[in-house]
Amino acid sequence: MDTQSYLSVAPGVGMEENYLSLDDILLSHERLPVRTECAFPRLGFLEKSSDTTDLVEGTKMELPLWLAKGLYESKRRVLAVELPKVYREGWRTVFSADPNIVDLHKMGPYYYGLGSQLLHFESPETPDIAQTLLQTFINRFRRTMDSSQNAYNEDTSALVERLDCLEKTLFRSGQRGLNSFQSWEKGRASQITASSLVLNYRKRKITDVQS
Repeated sequence: MDTQSYLSVAPGVGMEENYLSLDDILLSHERLPVRTECAFPRLGFLEKSSDTTDLVEGTKMELPLWLAKGLYESKRRVLAVELPKVYREGWRTVFSADPNIVDLHKMGPYYYGLGSQLLHFESPETPDIAQTLLQTFINRFRRTMDSSQNAYNEDTSALVERLDCLEKTLFRSGQRGLNSFQSWEKGRASQITASSLVLNYRKRKITDVQS
């Protein structure tokens, strides 16, 4: 297998996942606080603090995102999803004041991705969550990209350790662009060649003419 031909798939943005993305696979295992709205026979073992055979109605526990979505979207809703603390009103106030001071990696590290997935679940706070996600991204974007453009050939671990997964992807893209520009400016850029699609198209045209 030619490992050089593999390209990592970026995480999905919005309410839908990209199932070819390793980041989205990891995101789907993030745990959400939920409350059961009916009894679950013989599933008491899922709640470690309980010694009963069944999960009784009103039990509070945590489930991975993929399972919470599957149960919530069924015709008979069997659980209610509660907001993780970082998306609640107290933290939304912090983000609105100055989102740049928050260590999103410590809070997540999939702050934007998980927040987007929370829009699946009905809540009176959903519009506020969506607005906070958008404004947080906008307010942190310039600082993230400025950092990526001012760290040429430097150790960037301290810069990126506080970034969310999506922000780290943007930071790496900014650095690749900077490195390419620096190489071009110093005359070390690779020679521009026609893409494989263009070359294959030309070959087909030649074959058609000859036949």
